[in-house]
Amino acid sequence: MSIIADNLRAMKARICECESLYARTPHSVFLLAVSKGQPMESIQQAIAAGQTAFGESYVQEALPKIAALAACPIEWHFIGPIQSNKTKKIAEHFAWAHSVSSRQIAERLNDQRPLHLPPLQICIQVNISAEITKSGVAPENVFALAECCWALPRLQLRGLMAISTYHADFAQQRDEFHRLFVLQQEWMDKNRKLDTLSMGMSDDMAAAIAEGSTMVRIGTGIFGSRIKKGGAYS
Repeated sequence: MSIIADNLRAMKARICECESLYARTPHSVFLLAVSKGQPMESIQQAIAAGQTAFGESYVQEALPKIAALAACPIEWHFIGPIQSNKTKKIAEHFAWAHSVSSRQIAERLNDQRPLHLPPLQICIQVNISAEITKSGVAPENVFALAECCWALPRLQLRGLMAISTYHADFAQQRDEFHRLFVLQQEWMDKNRKLDTLSMGMSDDMAAAIAEGSTMVRIGTGIFGSRIKKGGAYS
């Protein structure tokens, strides 16, 4: 077995351990393998080990991978910031978009989603830490954007996504994720069904699961450090 296969097995075991530790329903947390910056060989090793969902952040990097692996039963998730000039390719080639953060982007994705494909599954990205360097809608604007998304027939709003600030302290990690959980619950109280909280990465996965994550986005924990030609991939 490859190192990637071993890492996947260990990560799935860790997810199950966290589900048990924090009284989550068994198998309620979905593992998304973040393959951005990874070579085709690494993705193929993950596929051989049973992984079927992959996350990419850069359209130009993702499209050749999607084309080369078209015969494989893979679900592709776009998890990076969405630029207006990239919405058509995202709408055409991805099953999910985790990072919708404006009405304009939502409307473009809706209008450009091919009719022969099912609705694009989306999450609204929320800037829970209020950092100017992070993408995402402010928490106070989530509900207005969600109402817009609900009205677009080629999109299916599934939930919320966030990228937390790096904290070594577990309690601080939980605090940020709890804010996203509260937003989701407020929306559920409005009789709107949202079944997805896309939050948690390699360094803060346990805190995210403790606070209700249903989908963790794991790159380094599966593939190791990202590499690109000429040096390290940040």
